[in-house]
Amino acid sequence: MTLTPTIPSPDPLPLHDRVVLVTGGAQGIGRGIAQAVLAAGGHVAIADLDREAGEACLAEWNLGTRALFVPFDVTREAQVKRGIGRVLARFGRLDGLVNNAGLAAPHVGDLASLELAQWRRFLDSHLTGTFLCSKHALPALREARGAIVNLASTRAAQSEPHTEAYAAAKGGIVAFTHALAVSEGPAVRVNAISPGWIATDAWRKPSARRAPKLSRRDHAQHPAGRVGTPEDIGELAVYLLSARAGFVTGQNLVVDGGIGKAMHYV
Repeated sequence: MTLTPTIPSPDPLPLHDRVVLVTGGAQGIGRGIAQAVLAAGGHVAIADLDREAGEACLAEWNLGTRALFVPFDVTREAQVKRGIGRVLARFGRLDGLVNNAGLAAPHVGDLASLELAQWRRFLDSHLTGTFLCSKHALPALREARGAIVNLASTRAAQSEPHTEAYAAAKGGIVAFTHALAVSEGPAVRVNAISPGWIATDAWRKPSARRAPKLSRRDHAQHPAGRVGTPEDIGELAVYLLSARAGFVTGQNLVVDGGIGKAMHYV
């Protein structure tokens, strides 16, 4: 018997009829991922605390039952459980989870003056939220042999001053990712994406939307020649959620236009 490697035809819709929940999915990177899932043939549920943003997504997409907005707080376990229950009630299954929700502003000031409550808000919104959503999605994901994508950050590996809480939360997500991948394999694959500089101004809700203000220098410092966009993260998320990434798990993939590999001198 001769085994001949084949050349498969590319799947134009790698998430056809798959159901993906994206937390923090109504704006910014989350919306970019949600739209990429829809473009790949999937159904998407977006969880967000901003009702205006979530309802605007559904109105602008105008895709009927293919999209669902579920408002819940990822730091509240009862809300997470109910929210995932609503997703399952609508779609009957869950094939993918993208843990994207979390406080966006990384700068908190001098650590010596940082309140414990503020420290906990960062860890809860990023790391605890990732834990709670993963916990309650896992039964459905195991059944579907699905995938989880966690949004970490390049700040897990490099820092600016006064970003300790954010960096610690994102570093925790990287560690949580490989630990869960080992625990859940082979039924569920788990990976992380660490974005660099992503311009999200044009991906906000309509009332806050604007063109990004970026200089030539902003773009030129990236070896790729530009600042990133939510589409860049969405494309990778679709790959990681799809069967194309069947041999990829436990990884943290950096998407920063190469800036993290370029040497900088003052």
